[in-house]
Formats: sequence, structure tokens, C-alpha cells
Amino acid sequence: MALIGYHASHEQFAPAELLSWVARAEQAGFKTAMCSDHLHPWSRAQGQSGHAWTWLGAAMARTSLPFGVVNAPVGRYHPIVIAQAVATLGCMFGNRFWLGAGSGEALNEHAAGVAWPSKSRRNARLREAVDVMRALWRGECVSHEGSFTVRDAQLFSRPAHTPPVHVAALTPDTARWGAGWADGLITIGTPAAPLADILAAFRSAGGAGKPVHLQVKLSYAATEALARDGALEQWRCNALTARATEELRTIRDFEHAARDIGIEQVQDAVHISADPEVHVDTLARYLAMGIDGIHLHNVNRWQADFIDVFGRHVLPALGR
Repeated sequence: MALIGYHASHEQFAPAELLSWVARAEQAGFKTAMCSDHLHPWSRAQGQSGHAWTWLGAAMARTSLPFGVVNAPVGRYHPIVIAQAVATLGCMFGNRFWLGAGSGEALNEHAAGVAWPSKSRRNARLREAVDVMRALWRGECVSHEGSFTVRDAQLFSRPAHTPPVHVAALTPDTARWGAGWADGLITIGTPAAPLADILAAFRSAGGAGKPVHLQVKLSYAATEALARDGALEQWRCNALTARATEELRTIRDFEHAARDIGIEQVQDAVHISADPEVHVDTLARYLAMGIDGIHLHNVNRWQADFIDVFGRHVLPALGR
């Protein structure tokens, strides 16, 4: 049975507040969780950017939920750093953790002073990073020369089971590319996302039978006006195209590019409704597509109402 979970948005909430939301979500009946891993928010209206790996240790200790994170292991990070972080979480919390590996966004990665390569080059270095991390998790002594350098690296605190690595894909091409080597897929569910094409590409290229995680973008609030206004205020910059969000380099760039985006475009990026039954219908359609884990990201700021109402009405209606 698919698990329905809570997405913790570090870009929108301070770390301590976000910790309280994920604990509240577990109490309300959510069965899994995931979080983002960014240096910057996309807009000043969002306004936060806690360190994901510091927070994950606290969140996994405070709850009993399985967790995932979407991370670009090359750029401002080095793959051996991420490999050690993942291994440590595995040592402490068993098989409750999975890693979503993506090629990154310039907004976060260029701040470290590294070059921002083409998408094909970013994919190639991502695959290199996953190979290196898996070798380290097996206990091998690793040296590597390529998109990055590793010399005589070895992990001595390793989990009993190799952590799963899911490819993070926003397009059918990326899903197809990652299907053969990834342990699963993490993608997004929005009104305009080509989800059926992404799933078909992944499953037909080697991903059949592998788990699929879906982050669903929604805006629930007490009234339709609040749901719409909250989505527009918080998620306008994220209604840009996937290509734009990968290439823009500063918060100011995002805000400038999104200056003319209105509610119609945001409605392509977010499921907006104040009616829990509308969200039940939306999630039921996603579940019918064979999704293994759905992580709900309420993009507005009214997290308490969202968690409590979905815990009382939406999750039970879906049999979760």
C-alpha cells in the first residue's frame, strides 16, 4: 500500500518550526516524510534555508517516520560528504532513509564558485557521484578522477543495508536516463506535470517494479481565497519552467523572471482548493498510477490547518 507523507520545505520555514510540523504530521497519521536540500529559497517571501542534513538527524530522532531527501551530491557538496552523511543516518535509523539524487539548480550550486555545466554534463557527473557513493557504502577504498576527484576515501561507519538511491526527474528524458541505474524514481505531481509520460519512460527503460515517489504540490486553506493567495505569494517563482529553475542563479533572478506570473500559471504548478474532497479525488488519481509514496507539499504557510484537516478527512478517505 502506498504511503502518504509530509514534505518539509526548508525554504519556507525555520528549522525548529519545520521540526514541529513534521512531528505534528506523524501524530495526524502521515506515514512518511521527505525534505528539500537547498542553500537558498527561490524568493524572499519564502525566506528560509535550513541545512537539511543537520535537520534530518533531529527529525528522524524525534519521529519514527521513514525519510527521504532530494540532493545534488556534486557542486556545493562533494560526493564523499554526502556518502558519509547518508551512511551515518543509516547507522542510526536503519532502513528508514532514502536518497533522491538530482543534477541540481544553479541557484544553489553556483554559490560555491563551481562551474555550472550543461544538463548532459550534470547528468554524467551525477552518475559518477552515485557510483562513488555506492562503492563507499560497500566499504571499498575509493580513488576517482573525473568530474570530481577522490583520493583514498573509505567509510568506516556504514549501515547494514545499502541505502536506496532514487533518480530525481522532472522530464521523461531524465526518468528514462536514470531508470537503469537508480533504485527508484522521485518526481512531482502538479496539474501540468507530464507525470504519465515520466512514469512510462522510467518503467519502460529499466524501472519497472522499482519504487516511485511523488511529491504533490498543493495549496489547502480554510477558504478558496486563502488557498489561492497563499499559493501565489509563496509559489509564484516555482511556476517557472523546469529549465528556468535549473539555470537562474540568484533569488533576484527568480523574482524578476516571475514578476508577471499570475494565479492562472500558479494553478498549473499547484493543486489549489479549500475543499478536502477535491484533494481526495486528486490523490486517488495519483494512487491509481501505481505510486509507492506520495509526499504532500502544502505550499502556503498554513501548515497546522493542512496537517490537521488532511489527518482527519483526507487520509482516512483514501484508506491511509
